Parts: sequence; C-alpha cells; structure tokens
Amino acid sequence: MLGMSHRHAPLLTLLLALGTVPTLSSADARVRLGDTLPAHPWQTSANADGREVVVVYSHDCGDLGALWQAVLDSDLPVRAVNAEGTPSPAPAGVNPWRGDGATAFARALKVSAYPTVLLVQGDRILNAWEGDFTGKLE
Repeated sequence: MLGMSHRHAPLLTLLLALGTVPTLSSADARVRLGDTLPAHPWQTSANADGREVVVVYSHDCGDLGALWQAVLDSDLPVRAVNAEGTPSPAPAGVNPWRGDGATAFARALKVSAYPTVLLVQGDRILNAWEGDFTGKLE
C-alpha cells in the first residue's frame, strides 16, 4: 500500500519477531486472535484506525522497561492492565487498570503468561504475544 506510514513498524516487528519464537507456536497460545476483548473500562480509541496496544502484566514480571519502551515507540494508544492484585508501575502517562476487574479481564482472555501484549483494532485482537521480553528481536 503506497503512502503507508512505518511509524507503527517497531511494535509490529516486535510482535511478529516474538511470535516466531519456536517455543511459542500459535497452537500453544490461549489468547485467540480475532476474539473480542472482554469487558473493560476504557473507550475504544479513534486514533490510528482504532488500533491500540493492551499490555496485561503482573507484579512478578520483573523489569519491563524495554517492553514498555517498545510499546510506547509504536505511537499507538496504550492500555495497561495490572492484574493479580499487587500494584506494579507503568510508564509516566499510562494509567494502569488495577483490581479485581483487571484480573477478571486477564483471566477472561485466558492469558497464559505475563506480560501479554495485544494489538487490537476496535475491540478485536489482531495479534498477541505472551511471555518474557529479552529486548532482542534478532
């Protein structure tokens, strides 16, 4: 497609590269592509053709600095879901959803590992990545 912006390439590259890790086949993922998101408290973004990133994480994910940076570099709206009851920080400007509702959201998605990054359009899941982020895409 001519005139296509490549400002979204870092996140798409991240998701595609991480999705090709041999131990994470699409058959192993429990988050289903094409499904709609469970109930959540935010309004769907009108920016970037309705595309946004949802990061579902918990307090035991370790240092997510490199992951947050990759997500923020996508220039897409970012939703943070801090599940499992123990507060954990998100980057400045990102207001995480916490509490029982956030945990219920993660469980309804059938997240198999934290963190999980979802690329969504409207409320439909376009791509998903679950597991540890090493910061290496090659």
